Amino acid sequence: MAHDDKIQLFEDKRIRTAWDEEKEEWYFSIVDVVAVLTDQPDQRRAAKYWSVMKTRLKKEGSELPTNCSQLKMLSADGKRYKTDVADTEQLLRIIQSIPSPKAEPFKLWLAQIGRERIEETIDPELTIERALETYLKKGYTREWINQRLQAIQVRKELTDEWDARGVQKGVEYAILTDEISRAWSGMSTRQYKNLKGLKKENLRDNMTTLELVLNMLAEATTTEISKQKAPTTFSENMAIAREGGEVAGIARKAAEERTGVPVIISKNAAQLNQVVTNLLEGVVADNDDDSSESQQ
Repeated sequence: MAHDDKIQLFEDKRIRTAWDEEKEEWYFSIVDVVAVLTDQPDQRRAAKYWSVMKTRLKKEGSELPTNCSQLKMLSADGKRYKTDVADTEQLLRIIQSIPSPKAEPFKLWLAQIGRERIEETIDPELTIERALETYLKKGYTREWINQRLQAIQVRKELTDEWDARGVQKGVEYAILTDEISRAWSGMSTRQYKNLKGLKKENLRDNMTTLELVLNMLAEATTTEISKQKAPTTFSENMAIAREGGEVAGIARKAAEERTGVPVIISKNAAQLNQVVTNLLEGVVADNDDDSSESQQ
C-alpha cells in the first residue's frame, strides 16, 4: 500500500496518520487515538487497552477488529513497526466504544449527524439548506455557492443518465469522470487535485467560478450527447464523455486566448478565500485612510 506518513496533533499529543493516495483515504494509528482519549501514560498501556477492547468488540459481534488494517509506522525509537490502523469510519466506531469524557464530544457530534441524516431523508430540501450554511461558514461568496449548487444538480443529471445507460457506480463512474476531466482540463481528477494540493477534499469545492462553470459545461454536454446517442456499451460511454469534455476544452482555450491568463490555477479554496480576505481588508484600510484624511 502506497502511503505518506504524517503526524497530526490532538491536544499536543501526536497521532500517527498515513494517506493512501490510491484509495484517497486517511488511516490513523488506533493505539495513538486510544492513548489520547483514555489518558494512558504510555504506548504499552494504550496497546493493552486496545487489545482488551478488541476482544470485547468481537464478543459483541463487531467485525471491526478483523477488518482493521496494519501499516508500518514510525515509532519513538526511529524504527517502523506494524501498527493497527483505522480509516475514518472505523475510527469513529472505535470512539463510540470508548467510555471517556474526551470521547463524549465525538459521540454527541455523531448523534447530531445521525439525526440530521434522518431529517434529510424525510425532507431532502434540508440537505440543500445545510449545504448553503456550510459553504457560507467556510467563507465562500453567495455567487460561488449558487454556481456550486447548480454544479451538484448538473452532476446528478449526468449520473442519472449513466445509470440509465448501465454504467456502474464506483470504478466506471470514476473512469468516465477522468475522461471528461482530461478532455477539458488536460488532467485526470487525481492530477487536478494534486495541482491544487488536495487529498480528501472535494475538487469542485476548490475550483474558481470559471473552472466550475467549464466543468459544468463538460458534464452537461456529456449528458445531452448521451441522451441523443443512447450508448449501449461502456466504450461508447467513454467516447461520449470525451466528446462532452472536448466542448468545454474548446471553451477553455478560447477564454485563455481572450484573457491571456490560464483558466486552471493551482490555488485551492483556502488560498482563494485568503485572497478575498486580503482584498476586503485592503478596501477597509483604504476607507479608513480616506476617513482619516477627511477628518484632518
